[in-house]
Parts: sequence; structure tokens; C-alpha cells
Amino acid sequence: MTFGVIVFPGANCDHDAYHAAKHVFDQDARFIWHEDERVGDVDVVIVPGGFSYGDYLRSGAVARFSPVMQDVIRFANEGGLVLGICNGFQILCEAGLLPGTLMRNDNLRFRCKHATLRVENGETPFTGAMRAGQVVSFPIAHGEGRYFADDDVLADLDTHDQVVFRYADADGNVTAEANPNGSAANIAGIVNRERNVLGLMPHPERCVESLLGGGNDGALVFRSLIEHAGTLAA
Repeated sequence: MTFGVIVFPGANCDHDAYHAAKHVFDQDARFIWHEDERVGDVDVVIVPGGFSYGDYLRSGAVARFSPVMQDVIRFANEGGLVLGICNGFQILCEAGLLPGTLMRNDNLRFRCKHATLRVENGETPFTGAMRAGQVVSFPIAHGEGRYFADDDVLADLDTHDQVVFRYADADGNVTAEANPNGSAANIAGIVNRERNVLGLMPHPERCVESLLGGGNDGALVFRSLIEHAGTLAA
């Protein structure tokens, strides 16, 4: 499987994503410069976390206009798999590939910690190695991670099972106390209706090796993608 990781000015998680795909899971991986006009021959595009373009205006607002993003949109619209992590989630929302937006955390503070999540949908290319109701732990590191959408969009997300992760406690209970940023309906990650584009604020690429501490639940996302590719090949 070939992963393409976009490199934006100011981003700082592109190497984490590359390392996870290339060195932990032994998959082909390559960097895609933000000024490139094509993503090339890849199976998955990762729009990584970080602070693209210094997060000027608002997070993701400038990166959305990078030359490569037009081809990311084409790639997604043609069914290609796109994974947006943290700032990548913000960029995907700005680009219109996912509904809603990400706003300043409700406490106006940057949050950096491990967050407990409940898997809401285990039937996407990104979550096939998980099950609905499973509790996982991914690190978060963001100041603008509060997912917001109007009531109609939130209802639509629920109707079409597009919410993939919600912030929850260790027992899987979705509570206000478990919500680190004030996200609407405790939403931590969503997919588009076609299930080929996932955006999430937590960082699965930062918890793929037990050696680093904090568990390796993030490996489930990469394993899901690799298993999905194997299913398609079969």
C-alpha cells in the first residue's frame, strides 16, 4: 500500500505519519510537497497535523488553497482514501470535503493530553480493525479542536453514521467531562457519506508503538487501512 503524506510549510506531524506508515507498518510512503499539482500514484493521502502556514487567519484556511489541495479534492471525489489528522481535519473542512468546522477550544487553552475515545462506526476503511463501542486512547494536541456544525448537519451525520469517534470516559460513556474542547456532541472524528474521507482531531500516528508509552491504539487505524487494501486486492 502506498501512503502519500502532504508537507505544508509549518506542519510538524508529516514525519510522524511517514514513520508510522513506512517504518512501523513497512508500507511504501512518500512525501508530497504542497506546491505539487498532483498527489501521484498513491492509495492513501494523509493530510497531517501541525500548524500549516502558521495557522494564520484560522487553522487550515490558507493550506486549503495550496496547489496540491485541488488534486486532493479530485482524488477524494474519485474514491481515493484521505486521512486528515488534527490540522489536516481542519483543512479538509475548509476544503469542503467534510462538513462543519473546527473552532477555538471552549476553555481557550491549548490541550495536550491523551484522550479516551469511543468508536462509533467500525465499518469504514479507517476503522475495520475496530468495533463499534470499543474504547481507544489517542493523544490530542490542539487549540482549535472544537467541532461545530448546525443542528441539521449534526442530525445528518447521525442519520448516515458519519460520526466515527466521540470523546468518552474509560467506560465508553459520552460525557461533558470527557470532552476536552467542547466539541458538539463530543465529536472527535467524522467521515464523509462515501466513507473514504476521515477527519479526526486526535493523533493516531503518535501512538502506534508501545515503546513511546501511552499504548498503541493508533495502530488500529493504519491496520484498518492496510487490511482494507488487502480486501480490495483479493
